[in-house]
Order: sequence, then C-alpha cells, then structure tokens
Amino acid sequence: MPRKPPIDPIRWTPPPIDPLPEFGPAELTIVPVPGEGPEDVVVDASGQLWTGLEDGRIVRVSPDGAAAVVADTGGRPLGMHVAHDGRVLICDSHRGLLALDPDSGVLSKLVESVDGRPLKFCSNVTETADGTIYFTESTSHFHIEHFPGAIMEARGRGGLFRLDTDGSVTTLLDGLYFANGLTTTSDESALVFAETQGRRLSKYWLSGPQAGTATPLAVHLPGYPDNISTGADGRIWVAMVSPPNGAAEWLAPRAPVIRKLLWRLPDRLQPKIRPQVWVLAFDADSGAALAGLRTTRPDFGTVTGVVESAGKLWMSTIAFPTLAYAELETLR
Repeated sequence: MPRKPPIDPIRWTPPPIDPLPEFGPAELTIVPVPGEGPEDVVVDASGQLWTGLEDGRIVRVSPDGAAAVVADTGGRPLGMHVAHDGRVLICDSHRGLLALDPDSGVLSKLVESVDGRPLKFCSNVTETADGTIYFTESTSHFHIEHFPGAIMEARGRGGLFRLDTDGSVTTLLDGLYFANGLTTTSDESALVFAETQGRRLSKYWLSGPQAGTATPLAVHLPGYPDNISTGADGRIWVAMVSPPNGAAEWLAPRAPVIRKLLWRLPDRLQPKIRPQVWVLAFDADSGAALAGLRTTRPDFGTVTGVVESAGKLWMSTIAFPTLAYAELETLR
C-alpha cells in the first residue's frame, strides 16, 4: 500500500436519511472468479459477463460460471460498460478511461487527463447510441487505495464528463460528493448518476427543456449507492455498498483536525463499513424504490455492481473473489 497522502478536511453536514420500503432476502447463487474484488459486472450482447479484478485483470465469465482472463490493465479496473460496437469500456483508477477489444484483448487509452490534470479515480462509464461516452470521477485527489481519504475530507471533488466522438472531453458537472455509478435512462433523455458520499441519485438531462442541467431523482438514501445500471423495463438498479458509516458521518460536521488525526492512524483503526448484500431498483421518473433485496451471508456482500442478464440479477463486490446472482422474478 502506498504511503497515505495528506487530507484537507472541512466541516460537512451529511444528508438526513429517509426510510425506504424493506425488501427481504433472496436465494443467491455464488459464482467464483479467479481473483479478488470484481468491482463491477456488465453483460455483452451475447450474454457474456465482464468484470475487473483487484490485480488489474479483466475477466470474461460465461453464464454457467466459466471464467477466462482476457486482458490486464496494469492498474485497478472499476466501473465498466459494453459499448455499441462491442468494446468493453473500463474506468481504471490508475490508467484512466480505457477501451478493450474483446476479441484481441488489446487495450487502448481513451482519456488520461481532464483539463491538463491526470484522472485519479475514473469510476464509471456509459455510452449513448450516437457514440458519445460519459464517465464519472469519484475524486480528483485520491486513487482507489486511499478512497477513505476522500470521504474523510468531505469535499466535493467528483465530476461528470463527456467524451465526444472527436476525442474532446468536456466537464459537465463538478463538486460532486464521490461521483460513482452512471447509466442512461432507457430513452436516453438523461443520465442517472450516483454520489456515494452524498447518498443520492440524480439525473443529468441530455434532451428536453432541462437539457444540460441536473435534477434530484432519489435523495437522503439510507445507504451508500455505488455502481448502477438500467434494467430491461427501464428501472434503475443500484448496488448499495453499505448502510451509512455512523462514525464517519458523526465526525463530518465536527472539527476537521479530528479527522486529520484519525487519518494518520493505521487502517485497522479507521471507521469500517458493515458488509451486507443490498441492491435496490428505482423508478427512473419518480425515484420511487420498486424492488430489491437485502440480506447478510458469510460468503458474499459489500455489493458494488449490479446488472440484469437473462432473467438474473448479477452482483459484484470488492470484498470477495466471487460474483453472485438472484432470479429476477423473485425480486418483483
């Protein structure tokens, strides 16, 4: 682990918590992968699943669980998306935004820097039908290894960006509180993006009278949203990585020097999240919670990615060397 960079915390008041419907457990099937921390999971047109491991390897997983290593980014792959042309788009905390040719295994760099500074924490990516790519950066000051520093700082250093087909990059939004998951609505009228620390989902409008602006979709969430995806019926699936960290949120509005001191302590003494299996589906128009599951088990949890495929809801995690799925019909 690289030496911790310093943090520059400020006083920040976390959002309140609004209750949501309780969704119970579901039967899960655990699917091993050949490495730790498959952070996101996406599906291609043939039904093959793709994920990225902690050590940089990109893995293709067949629906029956057979896994094959296709490439290695040399960094830490995070959010992913299968483009219309079949390429696998990859956000890598150390390499920036990449594209993978799934047949040859060749990786190419799409975005290494924004406004003259290197991307530090490219987080998730999506694409519209015209080939325009959108991506988030959780924080401009920390790589994934030190992501708790971004939370402890409580500064809005995340952003939403557009990569046009001519290669130009435009900042659409900045000041976001740990920008993370990103998807399009089914009609591509808007992007939906998650702010993990802000505990909210928002829309960035691509067309219509609100084009170029952001509006709230689901706020005051009772947990931290991570990667997201759009289901076949248009609902927005959200991986809920954990409930709020009570210690971190208690400290946020208090004297910043406390967090500076805490940051210097060994990692084992830092506030920890409580792992569980938790996903939610939201209506893309009203923001109402429509479905989900929530449970705990010893062999899977801390869900960071979610995607529908062939009647199954697949989940990924940073905490185990596995994927998991539940039958969609049991979650409706």
